[in-house]
Amino acid sequence: MSRRFRAPQTLAAAARGDPDWKQSGEGKTTMRIRLLAAVLLLAALPATAEVKDLSSSGFTLENTITVPVDARTAWRGLVDHVGDWWPADHTWWGKARNLSIDARAGGCFCEINGRQQAEHMHVVMVMPGELLRLKGALGPLQGMGLDGVLEFRFAESDDRKATTITMWFRNGGYTPDDLSKFVPVVDQVQKQQLGGLEAYLRR
Repeated sequence: MSRRFRAPQTLAAAARGDPDWKQSGEGKTTMRIRLLAAVLLLAALPATAEVKDLSSSGFTLENTITVPVDARTAWRGLVDHVGDWWPADHTWWGKARNLSIDARAGGCFCEINGRQQAEHMHVVMVMPGELLRLKGALGPLQGMGLDGVLEFRFAESDDRKATTITMWFRNGGYTPDDLSKFVPVVDQVQKQQLGGLEAYLRR
């Protein structure tokens, strides 16, 4: 993996209470400074998410935005332009343009960086303009052997001038870690991700 700092991996390690975690070529002091900066950045984001439930073995989160476009436009923004709105800091190799969503059953939400490749999640249900459902685990949750479901739900206004998009995420599985400790971190990260989509659709 690149030596570039990534908030998702760093914050997850901190949530696990791993004091020795560091990336190759970076000292612990530097990593602590960067971790603090990432935490402060995420903490500054608007509190728009709802923790639906949580336990030591899993959790459910929900974020909602409303954008001034019809559902078809919102869907195209989500699916066809993920590389334009997904935060680059929440990719494996620091380039959001490497992301793509193949919106068909069995399709891949993938990141391709030459011979470096990752399946973030795979598509299990497609209802254009209504629902996109994916399965898998994002970021460090994948390496922990966890599994989850991510849904983007679309609700168009009666006049078709606005669409409410709900990002719903349930994650769990066996791990020696207490997954409830991850909730504040994952919550803030998903706000940032959905916020990126909102900013893109408001341009």
